[in-house]
Amino acid sequence: MQDFPGCALALGLALALPLLGLLAAPYIRKYFAGGKCTSTAKLNGKVVVITGANTGIGKETAKDLAGRGARVILACRDMEKAEAAANEIRTKTGNQQVIAKKLDLADTKSIREFAENFQEEEKELHILINNAGVMMCPYSKTVDGFEMQFGVNHLGPFLLTFLLIECLKQSAPSRIVNVSSLGHRRGSIHFENLQGEKSYNGNKAYCNSKLASILFTRELARRLQGTRVTANALHPGSIVSELGRHLTILIFLGKLLTFFLKTPQEGAQTSVYCAVAEELESVSGKYFSDCKPAYVWPQGCDDETAKKLWDVSCELLGIQWD
Repeated sequence: MQDFPGCALALGLALALPLLGLLAAPYIRKYFAGGKCTSTAKLNGKVVVITGANTGIGKETAKDLAGRGARVILACRDMEKAEAAANEIRTKTGNQQVIAKKLDLADTKSIREFAENFQEEEKELHILINNAGVMMCPYSKTVDGFEMQFGVNHLGPFLLTFLLIECLKQSAPSRIVNVSSLGHRRGSIHFENLQGEKSYNGNKAYCNSKLASILFTRELARRLQGTRVTANALHPGSIVSELGRHLTILIFLGKLLTFFLKTPQEGAQTSVYCAVAEELESVSGKYFSDCKPAYVWPQGCDDETAKKLWDVSCELLGIQWD
């Protein structure tokens, strides 16, 4: 009987801990859900382009902005999925101004055709969200011969923004939102191995491409001073999405750790915040996470590297952007 108190305590804890876990679960889940955009801004009469908007946070961002009254163009590679997403968003929001258009960021011809068609059909562009991307894929090349992650995550958005920049300026105040990643902290820009010419690691290439996105945003914002066009970057958080579809381990971990990951709707909150928050109207060149300013690792603040990357990107794409 001397052991009875200890056994009773153990039994009590065994019964109480699951109950405590159930009670605490909503609070834990709220913590991992991150920040939420609380702006009630309406976007009636505004035109928005979102790349990769047929799934994940891109689709949720499109749904939110369509619900605010914007004319939203889903710029996507897979037109079947894009049309399905557009139809779903139109049905859920009641906004019939949600349109799917073909855009393959791994093909500069497709990017140019999209931009040309856009300017023929639309008079204004108020918000450009460079959301589409690939993550940790095996080594491969774009149609134009660029390393896939560098090409889709950096050069594609760079060219698209270049082709639409005059429209953004003429529609000012307007915003450019680049979806980057906390992964930029592990990135580095080595111009002699910019596209994995000497060595390639999928994870490292992804981080490098997201660092390039941060540097592009920084230099773009500097060049846009005085135009009333802003450019900001963001980290959406760790999300349950298709982005890690190239790695079996990421798919497995995603299923295992779903409780601790953001849903696509939660992951879209910072994209929405950067696109609509009234307090950001004149804020440019910044980096956000969970709907608030976030820390940028030192390599993301290197102005000289940002300028050189800009010049190299122009050279690779065969454009002149002064």
